[in-house]
Amino acid sequence: MELMFLVKIVLILLGCYLIGSIPFSYIFTKMETGKDIRQLYSGNAGATNASRVLGRWYGMVIGVLDFCKGLAAVFLAGFIMQHSYIPIGEEYAFGSRAVQSLAGLAAIAGHLYPIFIGFRGGKGVATFFGALTALVPLAGMVGGEVFLIIFLLYSYVSLGSIVAVASTYIVLVPMIVFYGFPWEYIVFTLIGTVIIAYKHRENIKRLLSGNERSSRRKSNT
Repeated sequence: MELMFLVKIVLILLGCYLIGSIPFSYIFTKMETGKDIRQLYSGNAGATNASRVLGRWYGMVIGVLDFCKGLAAVFLAGFIMQHSYIPIGEEYAFGSRAVQSLAGLAAIAGHLYPIFIGFRGGKGVATFFGALTALVPLAGMVGGEVFLIIFLLYSYVSLGSIVAVASTYIVLVPMIVFYGFPWEYIVFTLIGTVIIAYKHRENIKRLLSGNERSSRRKSNT
């Protein structure tokens, strides 16, 4: 029984990785221009670079689709698990909450390293927020609102993404400390934060040096 449970988890995570691997920015760019988005502008296979290549509306559509990858992965994992649990130790059962959190990370991994286009993908922000919204809707909504505010004020997608991720802790920490929310969700968010910070390391350097370019202008960086 436990072996079958573990096999189920592996299959769920593999499926969620494949969902995350769907390269919408690559597909749309290829369809519209015949070119590989990874060879244009920043070389990033994500919504921001797609907006530079194809225009803002395409970028928005692709961003929503990337968001839905994270959302779908968490919902799919929860549906398949149906609150199944396996005992680990005496006090903790590894169940649907943990698997849903792992499913969100699997989808992010798929977006970052998509098997369908040689493991060169995007930066995972939209997919992260899709998964977080499925896990903790309030945290996802707060992060999304913060992103929009920062972006409208400064027009830096990178800055908006980083601040938005950080802002989710304003919701998550009190919910976990004071209201007993599942700790798996904060682990998911911490891992996601590290991944996003790492993927934005060059953007962070440019922001600190004042060389990051606004999304109002096309950039080769």
